[in-house]
Amino acid sequence: MMFKKQKLLLFLFLIFCSAFSQKKRARDYGIEIGVLQTGKYNSITDVEGVKVGHTTIIEGDNVRTGVTAILPHSENIFQSKVPAAIYIGNGFGKLAGYSQVKELGNIETPIILTNTLSVPIASDALISYTLQQKENQDVYSVNSIVGETNDGWLNDIRGQHVTKQDVLNAIINAKNGFIDEGNVGAGTGTSCFGYKGGIGTSSRIIPNKYGSYTVGVMVQSNFGGILQINGVPIAKEMDNYPRDYKYDVDGSCMIVVITDAPLKARNLERLAKRAMMGLAKTGGIASNGSGDYVISVSTANNNLVPYESNVSILKTQELKNEAVTPLFLAVIEATEEAIINSLFAAETMIGRENRKRETIPKDEIISIMQKHNAIISNN
Repeated sequence: MMFKKQKLLLFLFLIFCSAFSQKKRARDYGIEIGVLQTGKYNSITDVEGVKVGHTTIIEGDNVRTGVTAILPHSENIFQSKVPAAIYIGNGFGKLAGYSQVKELGNIETPIILTNTLSVPIASDALISYTLQQKENQDVYSVNSIVGETNDGWLNDIRGQHVTKQDVLNAIINAKNGFIDEGNVGAGTGTSCFGYKGGIGTSSRIIPNKYGSYTVGVMVQSNFGGILQINGVPIAKEMDNYPRDYKYDVDGSCMIVVITDAPLKARNLERLAKRAMMGLAKTGGIASNGSGDYVISVSTANNNLVPYESNVSILKTQELKNEAVTPLFLAVIEATEEAIINSLFAAETMIGRENRKRETIPKDEIISIMQKHNAIISNN
């Protein structure tokens, strides 16, 4: 009985911590990026059916890594594939599954984010997960989608501490609603603009006259550049931007975009390209050593691609080209805010070889934002 009480108290504590962590987001400081309305959770999970799960691995002094799983819908994804596209902003990375998505225009597994050297084990886990699903007993090919950034500055990446079970746990524990940001999952050991980076998310809802579609974005921020927030030149004001363009401008950013708008691969790729504009608005430069990838997915029910079908012609819907423009604005805004949220939610971390990544100096940043009249009063 005592053990059960302890587990209940721990569960309630984790819920409290998760709720409290939501207060660390940019909007709670009066920073409102863009003009479009956010969804209820200001999260990729505002797109109906989308779930996100994390496995956070913090062990001893040197292990700071993890896994993040994004499920476009709750059904068997292999049997009901989602239209998708992948855009490469800069290709210094190891994203698994790109060529089949480029060829066929859909995704058939959950999307996994992890560290660079754990891509193979994550792919293996996704294959096992897919093959073990009851409806997939006759499946002999799986195109697993795994993205990564290199967390080796804080994490003992050569130790390859991510296991298959860690990946499966992230999938199994995926949920709707509020999701944790900052030092969690695939963002546990990442760095961004010289500070502690991590997982961040945001969403936008298109006005009614344009369809009321939702666009959700999640990022794994691990890159450099010259930080700016909502148009304010933060790094320049603090005089800590890389005048000599040191190595710390390198890094990577994984961006996952999901929308309920009826889009096919061609316009999903166009949408993905605009996510890179959101990254640029934060001061990221997609340097030579940066792996910047955007995975873009549509969950519109009438566009899901069945694995098996008795008909040779699929009846689908797609927004006409000019109707996609509002989605472009939405993804730019949501990507920018997701990256900023990843910074605001991340906490100072000490990792491998006693290296330390500080959280962004919020008080100083807010002061600079106020000087530029870029803070919305919460009073």
